[in-house]
Amino acid sequence: MSYRPELTSTPIKLTHDVQAIDETAQASTIAIPAERPLTVYVDGRELITLMTLGAAPEALTLGYLRNQRLVQTIEEIVAVHVDWSKHAVSVTTRGGIANIEERTAKRVVTTGCGQGTMFGGLMDEVDTLVLPADARLKQSTLYKIVNKIRTQDSVYAQAGSVHGCGLFSSEGDLQYFIEDVGRHNAVDSIAGIMWLENISGADKVFYTTGRLTSEMVIKGAQMGMPFLISRSGTTQMGHLVAEKVTMTLLARCTGKHFLLVTGKERMVYEPHLLDTPLHVA
Repeated sequence: MSYRPELTSTPIKLTHDVQAIDETAQASTIAIPAERPLTVYVDGRELITLMTLGAAPEALTLGYLRNQRLVQTIEEIVAVHVDWSKHAVSVTTRGGIANIEERTAKRVVTTGCGQGTMFGGLMDEVDTLVLPADARLKQSTLYKIVNKIRTQDSVYAQAGSVHGCGLFSSEGDLQYFIEDVGRHNAVDSIAGIMWLENISGADKVFYTTGRLTSEMVIKGAQMGMPFLISRSGTTQMGHLVAEKVTMTLLARCTGKHFLLVTGKERMVYEPHLLDTPLHVA
């Protein structure tokens, strides 16, 4: 059995009911996402405040520390305790984080919804990231993933204003789906789950509803993902970093339409699918 730190389990309501009046002057109760702050403390030292739905705060914290390269192995973490009464999460490590002041001194505010933040220096590590060259994605599998996301029960369908990320097998089966106010939080939460469950990204496909920015590409590469797909587009920096790490980016994925912008050698086209009904079982 793989190592797991001590974790709290803190389910919390993801939506909040408010009164709204529509264009006909009729009042109704609607659900909106329950955005809330979560301040991360590492060994008693305040690190950052994340704005989150709170769907998976322990996993979000683990994934954030992992994707920021502040902690190298999960064995370094003793405990992660979330206390919503204080809007705080306390992380206890086995030996502290070396040079934490220096490593967290420079921050880059990203384009992520909900103000994503990355500590400086991560771009310097891009050259060390290696993704599997032999991974392949069938066109039918891509359609299966897009269809699954379209029909997935979600906070977005109920209340809007959130982003979702999904981890899929190479056959297109959904393994984990997380929503949050920012796509960076959703991807960090899945990274945390993968860390806890010792799941490799080498044979997985990652889906995000948000833009394929440099932040998302770096996080995906750190998780070992050869494929990153989205219903939205990509940015110049996202495209540049994807080429650098040889990641396969698929943008504007809706229905049967998609744009393969990097890593074309991994895509397996199936032209006959264009003449079949849209639904993929």
